[in-house]
Amino acid sequence: MSRHTKLARTKAHKTKEGWPLVVFVGIFGLGFVGYIFGRLAFTAEPHPVHWLLAMMGAVLGGFVGWLWYWRRGDIA
Repeated sequence: MSRHTKLARTKAHKTKEGWPLVVFVGIFGLGFVGYIFGRLAFTAEPHPVHWLLAMMGAVLGGFVGWLWYWRRGDIA
């Protein structure tokens, strides 16, 4: 076996692992919903309340996205 074939085969097995698309959709989707809910529900409250709800929604969205990926796979 030649050296070139061996190198090509070892490189083909290396794949870049990253976060699945469904996790990003969950983070941005529920983060945006949390932000909008905070803006609508707490209009008289101080400014950081809607950002806090957006962050809580994003964390929850990431968790829900990982659960979705674990049970059903990616959405793409």
